[in-house]
Amino acid sequence: MNTKQQDKQYIMHTYGRYDVALKSGKGCYAFDEDGKKYLDVSSGIGVNALGYCDEGWVEAVTKQAATIQHMSNYFYSPQPSSLAEKLCTLTPFKKVCFGNSGAEANECAIKVARKYSFDKYGEDRNEIISLRDSFHGRTVTTLSATGQDVFHNYFFPFTEGFKYAQPDIDSVKSLVSDKTCAILVELVQGEGGVNILDKDFVQSIRKLCNERDLVLIADEVQTGVGRTGKLFCYENFDIIPDLITCAKGLGGGLPIGLCMCTEKLAEVMQPSSHGSTFAANPVVCAGANYIIDTVCDENFLSEVNKKGAYLKEKLLEIKGVKSVRGLGLMVGIELDDGDAHDIAVKCVKNGLLIITAKHLLRMLPPLNISYAELDEAVEILNKTIMEG
Repeated sequence: MNTKQQDKQYIMHTYGRYDVALKSGKGCYAFDEDGKKYLDVSSGIGVNALGYCDEGWVEAVTKQAATIQHMSNYFYSPQPSSLAEKLCTLTPFKKVCFGNSGAEANECAIKVARKYSFDKYGEDRNEIISLRDSFHGRTVTTLSATGQDVFHNYFFPFTEGFKYAQPDIDSVKSLVSDKTCAILVELVQGEGGVNILDKDFVQSIRKLCNERDLVLIADEVQTGVGRTGKLFCYENFDIIPDLITCAKGLGGGLPIGLCMCTEKLAEVMQPSSHGSTFAANPVVCAGANYIIDTVCDENFLSEVNKKGAYLKEKLLEIKGVKSVRGLGLMVGIELDDGDAHDIAVKCVKNGLLIITAKHLLRMLPPLNISYAELDEAVEILNKTIMEG
């Protein structure tokens, strides 16, 4: 029985898999069980920030795995402590809470926001406003926070306390009431179609939160850690959220999530108010420390921006590409016609691993991808679109 047969027989069918079984990878390239080579511009949905098996990352992870692989959070550990210090030194945030995924990070942010409001205003001030076309995770609560009706099915009853605004300030204001405690946004909506929020709109939300003492949460699960050409995406909007969440690229390929807060919220959570068995795992944090040390370099981030601009320019030269949008190396490609998923499947056959976001093709390549590799990706995509 081969890998695909095993998967179909023994794994729940929760993913619409492409017809390829990957076995190994190096840099921007992956190899299947037959040895076929693929250029990967999906990075495991933005996870492999430095591509496959970066030597420095591998060394950091394996060294830690051979030292101590796990401990209870009842004990102190140098790897997560060091990572938290780096993040709080590089940003305006003061405290970090670790988890294992973006959904867990968003769950933590929701809890912090609600507890802050509970402590200060009482239990009835608990509603959170998110935006239409947002995506915040697959748990029952983060699905509830997601502003897409398609996700609000099957798993009833969903967690209460969420309202969904259109991406304009009047719509947001119309939903604010005495029960509102927070506003939750993705500054670039990844799964929703690589939608970049308007800067004036984001700054108006920040102003509204200041006026009403609402907690502003920025979901940076996909946009964080250099993806948009800044260490964190909120820097592109000249605001400071009260809470940000991060996951995906931070671990470089291992599961991690975290929530960071400003001084205002630093003491909201106390022992037993939150926890996770595998959170702050030292092996994962060793990899994350290496990622942060690599990415938080002005020249590195400048190159992410330059490569993003270069990629957009090349993509717009393809006949059949209607528009390209995104920040840094988070790119959405709108086609003149044809189904994006069908094109993505055909790209795989031609040796390019690419993903979709609603009706768009989506690229989230490794942040250290070369210009030659970007050219190769564009060439394969062009060939695939021409084949129809």
